[in-house]
Amino acid sequence: MRSWIAFSSILLKDARTYYLKPPNISWGIIFPLAWTGMFFIRAGHGLDSIPDLLPGVITISILFGTTSMLAVTVTFEKRQRSFDRLLLAPIPLELLMLAKTSGAILFGIVNSLVPIVIASFLADLSGVAWGLVVPAIILIGVVSTFLGLFIAVSVSQVFEAQTFSNFFRFPMIFLCGLFIPITALPVFLRPLSYALPVTYGVDILHGAVHGGNIMSLGMDFLILGAFCAGLFLLSLYNIKRKWIV
Repeated sequence: MRSWIAFSSILLKDARTYYLKPPNISWGIIFPLAWTGMFFIRAGHGLDSIPDLLPGVITISILFGTTSMLAVTVTFEKRQRSFDRLLLAPIPLELLMLAKTSGAILFGIVNSLVPIVIASFLADLSGVAWGLVVPAIILIGVVSTFLGLFIAVSVSQVFEAQTFSNFFRFPMIFLCGLFIPITALPVFLRPLSYALPVTYGVDILHGAVHGGNIMSLGMDFLILGAFCAGLFLLSLYNIKRKWIV
């Protein structure tokens, strides 16, 4: 019970301090709305192509939302030394970091709803396997958040975290099968695509939305879960090595 109280208190504090502020609420709506509008306008009158674009737009909305928020919540608090006080709390470090990242995961999941709602008005989504879409969105939110956490605990300044995040985020747009199929990439780039965690979440979404997955869904879920665990453990290792004396 005490651990749950600590977890919820940290999550609620972050929600009040960061996620529920008017600029972040509006940014959480406008940013995925801009991505959605840009790609759906590209579809033009060919509304049948919207299901092909939807997995990529969902993933971009989650990826940029989660990593951007983690760069602020963790790096800024470490810079202001308020994070040091949290490290002194009598709770396990693993629980503390799960509490710090839960807000970003929820923020990313909410971001993903914007393109889904818009697409539902423009195209027929009756054939979508929502039983696969929902866990895929959650796992993409988790792996993107843990990627953002790993970046945030590896640097000391917010601008460094944002710059480092872009080093990963923008190549993912082209390499992870969001809009360009991995099979259409040059052969020498494909190993890099398979080394990026978002690739497997996007593949699940493609399979759920229009049946365009290139790997088995079971393998996608397994590898994506392994990336979640690996990034979280690496982040904890960095925290213990750099921040806990």
